[in-house]
Amino acid sequence: MRVLGIDPGSLVTGYGIVESDGSGGFIHVCHGSIRCGPHLSMEERLKRIFEGLQDLISSHRPEALAIEKVFVAKNASSALKLGHVRGIVILSAIQKGLKVFQYTPMEVKKAITGYGRAEKGQIQSVVSRFLGVPVEGKDAGDALAVALCHLFTEGFRKAVKDHLKEVR
Repeated sequence: MRVLGIDPGSLVTGYGIVESDGSGGFIHVCHGSIRCGPHLSMEERLKRIFEGLQDLISSHRPEALAIEKVFVAKNASSALKLGHVRGIVILSAIQKGLKVFQYTPMEVKKAITGYGRAEKGQIQSVVSRFLGVPVEGKDAGDALAVALCHLFTEGFRKAVKDHLKEVR
């Protein structure tokens, strides 16, 4: 399964694509960010993010999108902007036929490091080791972590489901 992880932001939206290799390992496909300058209107930023994701999905063909759930932002304006970006990301995925999965920041941290309150540096270090590539940029690193979280979670769900079939 190939997963597109997204760390949404109105100025920088991080992305990372990871694929399971079928034997418990992971393959790094790509990572980076869609940058929108503060000089752009919110409408222009949303358009740039939407078009960037459409191109990314078309060229790399992920099967699923994993995105962090909304957390309480520092202020209402930030929360609204993040909500707009998340809506555009989810719409972009659905239009391309991807399944959408959402995880809280704590779920991502726990899946990656085993500790729900891990620091960003710890997460990036673990992600780099899992994928065997240096991860530069916190937004892309967070996006790769969300993608890996989904692959771990889906792998666990499948293992439980298979085990229950055997038990019955």
